[in-house]
Amino acid sequence: MFGIVKSSTNLALWCVVAAASLAAAPAAAQGVDCASLPNPVYGLGGSAQRPFIARVAARLAAATPGMTVVHQAPGACNGINAIIANTRINGTATYWLPDGSERQCNLPVTGQAVDWANMGNSATNCPGVSTLPSDIGDFTTSVSSWNLIVPLASSQQSISAEALYFVYGFGAQSQVAPWTDESALIRRDANSAAALFISLASGVPVDRQRGIDARTNGNTVTLVASAANANAAIGYVSGEVADANRARVRTLAYQHFGQRCGYWPDSSATALDKRGVREGTYWLWSVNHWFARVDARGQIANPRTRDFIGFLTGAVAAPSTLNVIEAEIATGNIPRCAMHVWRDGDLGPLYSLQPEEPCGCFFDFTATGRAPSACVSCATSATCPSTAPVCRRGYCEVL
Repeated sequence: MFGIVKSSTNLALWCVVAAASLAAAPAAAQGVDCASLPNPVYGLGGSAQRPFIARVAARLAAATPGMTVVHQAPGACNGINAIIANTRINGTATYWLPDGSERQCNLPVTGQAVDWANMGNSATNCPGVSTLPSDIGDFTTSVSSWNLIVPLASSQQSISAEALYFVYGFGAQSQVAPWTDESALIRRDANSAAALFISLASGVPVDRQRGIDARTNGNTVTLVASAANANAAIGYVSGEVADANRARVRTLAYQHFGQRCGYWPDSSATALDKRGVREGTYWLWSVNHWFARVDARGQIANPRTRDFIGFLTGAVAAPSTLNVIEAEIATGNIPRCAMHVWRDGDLGPLYSLQPEEPCGCFFDFTATGRAPSACVSCATSATCPSTAPVCRRGYCEVL
């Protein structure tokens, strides 16, 4: 059943839908050169996908032969712009050991070419990118939500798109209590995928959002969680980061324009099933994009990069140490095979999706530790009912 309850903010509603840590701070560099690491592959982009990248990187570092994922996260659009302009990166970057711990390594003084870029938005939503050059490939993988977060001590439960417009568009003059203290409104700059999506959803131009620029998803969590006035604080991060920090911040239900009430990304404020995203009631979600330079055939030019992105998309068989779908689910992402709706473009209209190889039951079990009662476990398709005749990943699915 659905319930509609007015929140203390007059422009926000929320629905109760009945249904179904960030990695440690990088250690200081100790003279390790990135180039000396086993088979390094260099990425640049947003911090939103850091939990997933970290998990994949640890599994690849444990493989034989190993691959070292080296990453800088100055903001989503910085990555695609660097690849387009052939900009080299320098300074230090993060890499991960097989146990998942972060380390820092030194990039060449002359700079390092970027092999791949990551972000949660399409390239043309970035400042300065009017079209994606033909020699840059766009490879999509899982789905991630964008979450509006408040401190655990906040009494706020929800926010509407209309309220979001006034809060980030007018700040102290918005009159949308309690979010009228601009020092407690946490935002990102125009290179952030999170900021771009909040801009698209609310209608506030990304370069005119009010508040304090946190620069990364992780800093957003810290600033929101430590706010002196819990009720006045609000920010936005990727679902990956929000889920990894549930002990510090809480996700608000969100009511988009035209909706009669608001929804969480999950079926409740505490669930992990991503029902709101998977079934299309929660509006703020996008597909994750990975970019790399390609040849005339559309094949990724750099063999090591081709393997890395191929592991993520399924185009290349991953080493036994890496189960990509499990890594996606474990870090708060949603593989396409678990989705019931889809969209083309950033925040485009929704349409029904029947995945070619559905994994809904496996997703529920992996994400929550318990599959819904309608899911039938199996070892082979021979034991599956006619309504779900194919055994996939231990459960009977419709295809």
